[in-house]
Amino acid sequence: MNMNSYNHIHPDFRHIMKMSDKERIEFMDLPRWIGYKTASQMLDTLQGLLHKPSRPRMPNLLIVGESNNGKTTIIRHFYDACGQGYVNDDAEPIKPVILAEAPPSADEKGLYASILERFFTPYRVTDPVSKLRYQVIHLFRTCRTRMLIIDEFHSLLTGTPMKQREIMNALKLLCNELSIPIVAVGTRDAVRVLHTDPQHASRFDVMTLPIWELNQDFQRLLASFEKVLPLKEPSALHTPELAQLLHSISGGNLGDLHHLLVECAKEAITQGKEKIDKPIVESKAWLRPTRGIREVIG
Repeated sequence: MNMNSYNHIHPDFRHIMKMSDKERIEFMDLPRWIGYKTASQMLDTLQGLLHKPSRPRMPNLLIVGESNNGKTTIIRHFYDACGQGYVNDDAEPIKPVILAEAPPSADEKGLYASILERFFTPYRVTDPVSKLRYQVIHLFRTCRTRMLIIDEFHSLLTGTPMKQREIMNALKLLCNELSIPIVAVGTRDAVRVLHTDPQHASRFDVMTLPIWELNQDFQRLLASFEKVLPLKEPSALHTPELAQLLHSISGGNLGDLHHLLVECAKEAITQGKEKIDKPIVESKAWLRPTRGIREVIG
């Protein structure tokens, strides 16, 4: 098998073409990073925050976007690149970034428990809030943590206004006490959490991860996707006809587009076509989201 005949596939993935059909299909279900302009801008912003010199009022960031549009993928890519824990030359544990998930509802104790889980440290859920807070602050200092990221930030809307204010005050305390930036990630509704108090809103800049428009950037994204799909023939996904059809079905949502392309590529392998063409894409139109839900035909 001549690997040079697969010029439409990224060199890092051409070896996949030696695998069986079943193995190639399984390969497509593995997580994979595909970079694009907006993601690069967000990663640069996160890098800048991570390396900001400590000061009394650190800048914070809220990243918002539609569900399944790539927010969590971006922050996990950033965490994998910059936030992994290690042991330094003095045998001290270092955790540059803590990536935690917001509790299911606005609850200060739940927030501390979620953070402590990321330190893999024992704690007692029956302890008072003040003790858990002290434990969190102590670990941040001991591990020289320079950034806290909270995913699913919109979950904090579940709770009374008083509970929401309590948890936002807790975040403000952590930011002030530790002089580190806090990055929140969630749907557009997460902006409402900040407005529980004007002081909170003034501390956060907001970056939006938009839905993709049908333009050249979207066509370039399709070309990037094609380079990681292990198909023996080029599909030319970026051509206007296919690009328009893929955009129409996915609605410009990155996660839905990824799911659609993987399903189309699996079909192309199963049918023996080895490329994604218009009939295959049209056969997957049932994957079109309906109010955020993909309707699956049984």
